[in-house]
Amino acid sequence: MRYVGVTSRGIVTPIFKEGDDLVSMVRDSLLAASKNEGFAIENGDILAVTEAVVGRTQGNYATCEQMAKDIRTKLGGKDMGIIFPILSRNRFSILLKAMAMACEKLTIQLSYPGDEVGNQLITMDQVDEAGVNPYSDSFTEAEFRKTFGDKTVHRFTGVDYIEYYKSFGDNIEIVFSNDPKYILNYTKNVLNCDIHTRRRTARILKAAGAERVYSMDEIMTESVDGSGYNKDYGILGSNKATENSVKLFPKDTDAFVDALQKAVKDATGATIEVMVYGDGCFKDPVGGIWEFADPIVAPSFTSGLAGTPNELKMKYFADNEFAGLSGEELNRAMRQKIREKDANLVGNMQSQGTTPRRITDLVGSLADLTSGSGDRGTPVVYVKGYFTNFASE
Repeated sequence: MRYVGVTSRGIVTPIFKEGDDLVSMVRDSLLAASKNEGFAIENGDILAVTEAVVGRTQGNYATCEQMAKDIRTKLGGKDMGIIFPILSRNRFSILLKAMAMACEKLTIQLSYPGDEVGNQLITMDQVDEAGVNPYSDSFTEAEFRKTFGDKTVHRFTGVDYIEYYKSFGDNIEIVFSNDPKYILNYTKNVLNCDIHTRRRTARILKAAGAERVYSMDEIMTESVDGSGYNKDYGILGSNKATENSVKLFPKDTDAFVDALQKAVKDATGATIEVMVYGDGCFKDPVGGIWEFADPIVAPSFTSGLAGTPNELKMKYFADNEFAGLSGEELNRAMRQKIREKDANLVGNMQSQGTTPRRITDLVGSLADLTSGSGDRGTPVVYVKGYFTNFASE
């Protein structure tokens, strides 16, 4: 019998640089780990590569000047508003620098009590205590400070993002509202900076009379003065590279996962699944931060990772249909039940509580937690046994 189910291993790799042959270097790192750590490379295993190293080896970068030129062309270069940016030094500060360079007057509309991914300026308790309705009440900065005071320092980073974001230009004014239409009191040219709600925000702005409306996935969709670009996501999913540039979300990732799958098969004979992953989609229960600033968990993956899991809830059967069984008799009955399960359990009470999220979102979250975001040195993750269950031999 099997004694281990799903295992996730962080694969130590070289430090990747622009121009590196990522396919061969990832393959060789996996082969070295397999040989030295004693695990097999088998059909159905999953190899996940973080988007950061894909974008870096592609050289998919853009400078503030290049981004500002594209924004200026699309938004007019005069007065401009940005709404609902997340509060992040890594994810947004360099983008904000470019946006401030791209216009004469910039109005930033922040949502409150926090941003889209849970970074808080204030607490919901403060909103309640002030008698404020966050769905309808809007504020200038002076009104916001008068209502909520000066205690707007982020609990984890120690940064006051109101002051920090104002520091990127003398042409910046900050206001606060959860109503997208509020920005139209200041300008009709709007760059909406939310991530997962951007389509709705753009629709509301256009219906309310905005003259120019762009989302971040519509900026840097083609090269500007030799820059990198991403035709699908623009500057969404970008990260700070230097004080004057960002690394964009990687492009052409479909070709990369297919090439890596083939390289591993040529070397080992095994057909594994391959994916590129960014942020996992999970929420911190203490800080309330939803760690999902990328536009999607997995921009590309091989075909075997499509779909959702199809799982029975074992404890439900153990407590009900098989309540009178125990030991090996219970094990045999459970294995037989799993083998006979329907091919699609959506809506079936036998799968209650299994939450059938997409496989790529689940594996991408597992990979993100395994690799970490700091100095582990494991931007590649190898997952074994993901498609096995209690009935697998």
